[in-house]
Amino acid sequence: MTRSAGGGAAPKGRSRRNFAGTRPVMDDVARLAGVSKQTVSRVLNDNPAVRAETRESVLEAMRSLGYRPSRSARSLASGRTRMLGVISFDAARYGPASTLTAINTAAQDAGYLVSSIALDTADRDTVVQAVDRLSAEGADGVIAIAPQWRVGRALAEAHLDIPLVVMDNALGDDTPMVTADSRGGALLATGHLLGLGHRTVRHIAGPAGWTSAERRAASWRETLEKAGAEVPEPLVGDWSADSGYELGRRLARDPDVTAVFASNDQMALGALRAFHEAGRRVPDDVSVVGYDDIPEAAHLLPPLTTIRTDFQEIGTRSLRLLLARIDGGQAPGTDFGAVVSVIPAHLIVRRSTGPAPA
Repeated sequence: MTRSAGGGAAPKGRSRRNFAGTRPVMDDVARLAGVSKQTVSRVLNDNPAVRAETRESVLEAMRSLGYRPSRSARSLASGRTRMLGVISFDAARYGPASTLTAINTAAQDAGYLVSSIALDTADRDTVVQAVDRLSAEGADGVIAIAPQWRVGRALAEAHLDIPLVVMDNALGDDTPMVTADSRGGALLATGHLLGLGHRTVRHIAGPAGWTSAERRAASWRETLEKAGAEVPEPLVGDWSADSGYELGRRLARDPDVTAVFASNDQMALGALRAFHEAGRRVPDDVSVVGYDDIPEAAHLLPPLTTIRTDFQEIGTRSLRLLLARIDGGQAPGTDFGAVVSVIPAHLIVRRSTGPAPA
């Protein structure tokens, strides 16, 4: 059992006391290691100028005393708060929630805390207030999950004076952007259905003003045009299964509809129910493709063909890019210094798609 300097047993997992009966501080470590307080600070911040034997001496003193540096001490020594800000919208949806989880995990691994602000509206004043709040809290950098065009415009007008990484939205300057390949994903989905012999593909689009929704709709249209297929008017939903169900009921009444591409899996799920209730068999009568590959997609009846978005990679890459910017450079051996980083999409074929009916 470890003993404290006063001779009593030190509680497990808690710092020992110094000879004055208080918790050890940086001065205690410096005295025991026979170095200056500045050297201890350098060891805490992994300064490469510290010799290996000196570093080990300081670390041994820390272990001996049970010294645990506080976050505030690290901040004073480094000039950083070790806190990052994240601004998100519609955070309850699968995509933003998965991305936020990945950011938090990567930040924790890098020794940072994350302060998140989830906004319900995307007007300029709300965005600027969120940026100002994170800046006032001393955030070393900010990641903005900006799925709507007007969020990008608001961020561009905020003139943030700390490192910023934006998802899905180019600000028109050198601010780095990380985005999923929505255009490539929609091409894969539409091309898959055309390749199965369907004469055209109906589209349940996401709401207007959303970057991913508009990119997917534009790519769907271009793919049909290049194939010489009819380009029907898209039906616009709101990302919810309810909207997919209502729009699916409209499509189910049209016997010429044999293929549907929905801009997310929730709307595809609603459409599946609508076709089932209308007696339209999937995929015998109608093929359906979703987008995102939510965990439930493989367990629907039938299992849903969809486009997989790697939200883990989006969140992790955004965090690593932000940290590289905070450090004032580009991460070694990576392309994270690029202004735009695009995460590829992948087609996941399951049993909701099949050949066009005769």
